[in-house]
Amino acid sequence: MTYLYEKAPNPSEGLRLHLNENTAGCSPAVLDAIRRLCATDISLYPDYTPTIAAASERLRVPASHLLLVNGLDEGIHAACHAAVRFGGRTDPEALIVVPAFDMQAASADVAGASVIEVPLRDGFAFPVDEVVAATSEKTAIIFITTPNNPTGISAPLDDIFRIAASAPYAVVFVDEAYVDFSGITLVGDPRLDAHPNIVVGRTFAKAYGMAALRCGALIAPPETLASIIRVLPPYSINIAAAVGLQAALADTAYYEWYLDQARQSKRLLYAALDRLEVPYWTSDSNFVLARFGDDTKRICDGLLERGIYVRDRSKTHGCQGCVRITTGVVEHTQRCLTAIEEVLCAGR
Repeated sequence: MTYLYEKAPNPSEGLRLHLNENTAGCSPAVLDAIRRLCATDISLYPDYTPTIAAASERLRVPASHLLLVNGLDEGIHAACHAAVRFGGRTDPEALIVVPAFDMQAASADVAGASVIEVPLRDGFAFPVDEVVAATSEKTAIIFITTPNNPTGISAPLDDIFRIAASAPYAVVFVDEAYVDFSGITLVGDPRLDAHPNIVVGRTFAKAYGMAALRCGALIAPPETLASIIRVLPPYSINIAAAVGLQAALADTAYYEWYLDQARQSKRLLYAALDRLEVPYWTSDSNFVLARFGDDTKRICDGLLERGIYVRDRSKTHGCQGCVRITTGVVEHTQRCLTAIEEVLCAGR
């Protein structure tokens, strides 16, 4: 079986509530920083030292434990190749808790690992016992996404540490792409020091609104990052992303404003779904998964007619009849809710 990343529609117009992007855009400070670039800034290879220092301070990790990557996608890709190439396994396997981000299976597959999927339990509970049971001497890398996508539910930190302890020979890649919205992170947990096989992935695409600039980070001990660095090109972060990230990290007021917008939007969406008697899962992220059941196609088509994009996740494991809706700017959420009520009430 071949695993590929499934690209969703990427329209240039309309309200994009289907890709979990920052619907407000990046901080104005990011644009100002990019505008200040001069000709030699662009003609010379970038010095990442100030960007690494800014990220190190903001994420509260030593600079030696931080690796900037060209989007978290590159970090996932590189971690897979390093785990397979340098893990010493003749028939390597990648365990992935599903549902999960498509890039995890796609990267493991192209790196040469057999993909072993471990599904979430009923109700999307985290399957810690099943993951531990699935590990073996073949396991090269284990992927855990928290908060999960598309459920928005966080994995218990105790369970992650238990998995890391049960497979010290494997890389445990913890994808924290949406952790800004939950605050439930492995980073800063004193237990992390005892598990050098854990790699934490972060992105600046979501809360910081820098998806198009492609900038992410991996957090792990230097000896763990060393093998990943071997499979990466030396200058994969472009200068616009480097200076833009410094500006984004410094503008904490804008960051906190957007997190508050996401919190308010989730409360509005929960209230509307309760009123409409549509089941949903409480989310730790900037999106909500709701089960519209037989109304799913009508909801997606009806919103599309109104220029609003949401994500039908019916083909995803355990998500039949479910739609994922990004919760960002309150005004955008209100527009989406008005449209949902129009479509549902017309049908009923």
